Amino acid sequence: MFLGNIIAKRVFSPLYIYIDIAFLLLFSIGLIYKKKYLTFLWSLFGGILYMIVDYGIFHLLLHQRFIEGADLFWVLLWMSMSYGMTNFALLWLWIGKDEHAIEFTLAIFLWWLAAPMIASGFDTSSKLITIWRETDGYHGFMALILFISFSAAILYNLIQKEKAKRFPLLRILIIGISVQFSWEFFLLIGGIRSDGFSLEEKITTMIVNSLLETNLGGVMIFTIFTFITKNFRENLSKREDSISFTERIKEINETPSKLIRHKS
Repeated sequence: MFLGNIIAKRVFSPLYIYIDIAFLLLFSIGLIYKKKYLTFLWSLFGGILYMIVDYGIFHLLLHQRFIEGADLFWVLLWMSMSYGMTNFALLWLWIGKDEHAIEFTLAIFLWWLAAPMIASGFDTSSKLITIWRETDGYHGFMALILFISFSAAILYNLIQKEKAKRFPLLRILIIGISVQFSWEFFLLIGGIRSDGFSLEEKITTMIVNSLLETNLGGVMIFTIFTFITKNFRENLSKREDSISFTERIKEINETPSKLIRHKS
């Protein structure tokens, strides 16, 4: 059941696209207002990366993207920016133990819950957009990337004698799985994900994607975060005390979560 061709399908109205674009603009304004410039730039990079993968690899190279009711390029551009920006922002905020991670996470989750209901409630037309991709042929490559990246981190941790300088693998794993699972869960309960499939097929898609897709980049994203933030702060100012990569890992590991820390 789990090793077969997983078909990830979405069905939604055109209004869903427009209101989601409005949310992305407000979300970006919120990040900029709180001077979370690194998070904002990283989220933009996530959207561009998703577009390169989705349109360039899944569609142009593998021919496994299909659509009915709209232009594939523009819908994929919106989808890539939407889930690329929100997913990458969530990863960055939680890896960095940001003090406003809960607020931005709740904003995203509430929107993912409300957006399908708003779109279906206010769109009086019968026009729907159906887009799907087949995973046969590339989930194996994703699994290989997942295995190699986490194996490299495990090897590093086994070699690294100082515990505080090791990759927080369990935390990375939890963040990676949780972000993708949340996305898949809200797509499912919103009636967008895998319309026309059985409950078993929908749950299979949610589980497999949650364990594999965003999670495969967890170690790499933590590494990038560490390299960047060892020299720069969230507001793009340069740190006066630039430190080494391993010292930055230690700093991240030993920093109490700002989510529960009280200011004196």
